[in-house]
Amino acid sequence: MTLLQIMPEDAPETVRVRTGDVDVIHKQLLGIGVRFARWHAARRLPADADDVTIRHAYRSHIEHLGAEGYPVADIARVTSSPGDRDRPRRTRPARARFRAEHFHDEDVVRFVVHGAGCFYLHVAGQVHAMLCTAGDLLSVPGRTAHWFDAGARPCYTAIRFFQEAGERPVRFLPDGIAARFPAFDELPATS
Repeated sequence: MTLLQIMPEDAPETVRVRTGDVDVIHKQLLGIGVRFARWHAARRLPADADDVTIRHAYRSHIEHLGAEGYPVADIARVTSSPGDRDRPRRTRPARARFRAEHFHDEDVVRFVVHGAGCFYLHVAGQVHAMLCTAGDLLSVPGRTAHWFDAGARPCYTAIRFFQEAGERPVRFLPDGIAARFPAFDELPATS
């Protein structure tokens, strides 16, 4: 379920907007300079689709974003298997890193192929928690403060788009507010 929840930066318990309506999501995010779209694959993909299969299914979309200035694309996976009881302990450091408020100089462009993840965008005194599911494309301008969470038992595969190849420095904010906001696992239940 795609979901947008907007909260004041100083009152995470106050929900100003909570919607799954794609048109409302699009309008709200456009107001802060963030692009949101829905894509469909040429054919249905299994959850364990390999990189070549994913690239083939979304080839026209990948080429289109390449022409828009994002010529580098890769596939990112954050997963845990149901039988791997040790996985949450091993993924905690990576999850903590993603959940720390930061920004990149380059745009953050992600298309969710499978599963779900939440991008928290800290813009203009508000936090826009954008829970993206399979089929969602999110394009966030560079230097936008944000964090990401895919939950304690992540199941997330995405195509990441970049303007350039090479290192992508992450700049963490020393007084980040991420810890005060509902985590991925809490967000769908928040009223």
